[in-house]
Amino acid sequence: MFKQEKAKSTSENSKDQNKISHGTKITGNIESKGCFRIDGSVEGTVRSAAKVVIGKDGSVNGELECENADIEGKFNGTLKISGTLSLRSTAVIEGEATVSKLAVEPGATFNATCTMRGGVKAIRNERGERQKQEQSA
Repeated sequence: MFKQEKAKSTSENSKDQNKISHGTKITGNIESKGCFRIDGSVEGTVRSAAKVVIGKDGSVNGELECENADIEGKFNGTLKISGTLSLRSTAVIEGEATVSKLAVEPGATFNATCTMRGGVKAIRNERGERQKQEQSA
């Protein structure tokens, strides 16, 4: 009985890698619970609960929503990354990005409006009032 339950939960939270190979073009929406690697072309929305990698020859035109993203290829559209967005030196990004963390290698092209979220916490004094944190020179 326990083996069946374990197998079911493993398949629901699959960490298997999905792949769109070089030369493949997909138009439409893609949803996955596991990791995704794109070496082909996607026009539409890609949603994943895990990491998405856009390879050197890969391109996405549309929306990408995932936990972490590692981009070597081209992206045009809206990025919604709940974790870290890593841009390799060959990456070309255009559009809008909402991320928690951003890592950019020298040589990457990042022509996007970027919103960072989740990293700033308000400081409160002893009475629970917000204070501004001053930097000392």
